[in-house]
Amino acid sequence: MFDFRKNTILLSLAGSRCYGIHTDTSDVDVKGVAIPPKNYLLGFLNHFEQADGPAHIALFSELLTPEERDVVQNTKLEGSIYELRKFLDLACQANPNILDLLFCRDEEVRLWTPAGRRLREHAHRMISARAKHTFSGYATSQLKRIETHRRWLLDPPSHPPSRGEFGLPERTVIPADQLMAAQAAIQKQLDGWEVDYSGVEEPLKIDLMGRIAKMLTEVQLYAGDRWWSAGRSIGYEENFLVLLDQERRYKNARTNWEQYQSWKNNRNQDRAALEAKYGYDTKHGAHLYRLMKMCREILTTGKVNVWRGDIDRELILGIRRGEWSYDDLVTWARAEDQALTELYDKKAYVVPHQPDRVFMDRLCVELIEEVWREQ
Repeated sequence: MFDFRKNTILLSLAGSRCYGIHTDTSDVDVKGVAIPPKNYLLGFLNHFEQADGPAHIALFSELLTPEERDVVQNTKLEGSIYELRKFLDLACQANPNILDLLFCRDEEVRLWTPAGRRLREHAHRMISARAKHTFSGYATSQLKRIETHRRWLLDPPSHPPSRGEFGLPERTVIPADQLMAAQAAIQKQLDGWEVDYSGVEEPLKIDLMGRIAKMLTEVQLYAGDRWWSAGRSIGYEENFLVLLDQERRYKNARTNWEQYQSWKNNRNQDRAALEAKYGYDTKHGAHLYRLMKMCREILTTGKVNVWRGDIDRELILGIRRGEWSYDDLVTWARAEDQALTELYDKKAYVVPHQPDRVFMDRLCVELIEEVWREQ
C-alpha cells in the first residue's frame, strides 16, 4: 500500500469535535482525502477507495493538538481517508459526513496541501438541493434507530421465541427446500411490485423510498398485507399460506431476538446509561436535530454550518442531557421533516437543484495532475 501520510491532501477533525459539541473526553475522529500514486488510478492490479484501518489512521496522530493526543492515548484515533474521486462523488451527492470536511472551520483542519486548499475553496460548487434527501434521510435513519431501541427498552423480548408460540410443530411439516422455494416465490412477487431504483442517484433514492413507505402506511398497505396479496396472486391455497405465514412470523421473531441480544450485549455502556435514564438514545436524538437544522440552513441560506458553537450548541447538548423527552423529539422531527418536504416540493430553496459536476470533474483532473507533478 502507498504512503497515506504523503498522499493525503486534506485532513480535519470529524464528529462532535468538528461540530463544537464535544466534551473534554469525547473521542477523536478524523476524515481526509488522498490522491494515490499513478499505478492506483491507471493500472488494474492496485485499487484504493477508502482506508479506515487503525494502522492507517494512526499515521496522523502527530497532527493532533496535545489535548487531542492525550485523549487518543486513553481511547483510540478513528476515521476514514477517501480517494479523491470517491470523495467528490459523495460530496456531490450531499453526503453529510463528507460535507463536514469541506465546510468545517479552518481551526478543525489538521492538514491541507495546496491541492487540499483548492478543494475547500470550490466546496460551494458541490452544494445542491440534494441535501434535502441526504440530511433528512440520515435524520430519519436516526429516528428509526431510536424507535427500535425504545421498543426494546419498554418491551424487551424475555426469551427466544419457540415454534409452538406460532402454532408450529417442533419440526416443520413442509420440506425445507419446498418452504424456501415458496418463500422465494412470494418474495420475487413482492420485488416485482417494488420501484426500480436502478439509475437513480442515492440522494433521490433515499427520498423516494421514504415517501413510498409513508404512502403505504397512510393507505394501510402494510408489509404483512402485501405478503398475503403476493401469495394469493401466485395461486397458493389459503391453508398453505397460513402455514407459510406462521413460519415467516417465527423467523422474524427469531431475527428480532437475535438483533436485540446483539444490541444488548454490544452497545456502548455510556449510551446504554442514557437510554436507561431518558428512555431513548439522546445522542442519536441530538444528531437527528443537528442534521435537520443543517438541512434547513442549506436549503434556505446556502450555508453549511458545520460548527454549531455559536448557533445551537447549548440546545444540542441539552437534547443529549435529556432535556427533550422522547415525545418532544419525535413530534418535532416529524413536523420538521414534513416542513422540509414541502419546502423542497415547492422549490423554495436558494441552492442549485444539482451540483456543478462538470466543474468538479475538471477540478478533479487538475488536482490529480498537480499532485502527480509535485511527486
